[in-house]
Amino acid sequence: MLSFADFYALMPLDNSATVAPGTDVSFPQNGPTSGTTISRTGPSTFNLSAIGTYQVLFQVSVTEAGQLILTLNSADLAYTVVGRATGTSQIVGIALVQTTVINSLLTVRNPVGNSTALTITPLAGGTRPVSAHLAITQFA
Repeated sequence: MLSFADFYALMPLDNSATVAPGTDVSFPQNGPTSGTTISRTGPSTFNLSAIGTYQVLFQVSVTEAGQLILTLNSADLAYTVVGRATGTSQIVGIALVQTTVINSLLTVRNPVGNSTALTITPLAGGTRPVSAHLAITQFA
């Protein structure tokens, strides 16, 4: 492992509006980090500065049935689509992402073409704000 970073959101404040199709989920809070190759460029965009292989893990509690996908440099990574048909639970995704250029930008997105805006569930299961996480680890 060369580097890691954890970014998170607390609902309801960090994603107070729905996430429309074609829009990225915000993870505006910084968690633990090690190294300098993974950083944020905004609340929903993350820079992978070195060419390499990264493991990306995300979890987001949503109210509706829906899907999420990783994008790299604004291009959908089709092999990373995860979702659920019913219920009110987390959507969880994990994938290895390889970059071929420096300063590649990564996002977690409600895919274009989906019909449903996603409500990031506030206070799921209790009275405390619920977290969503994006954890990125650089392996090579």
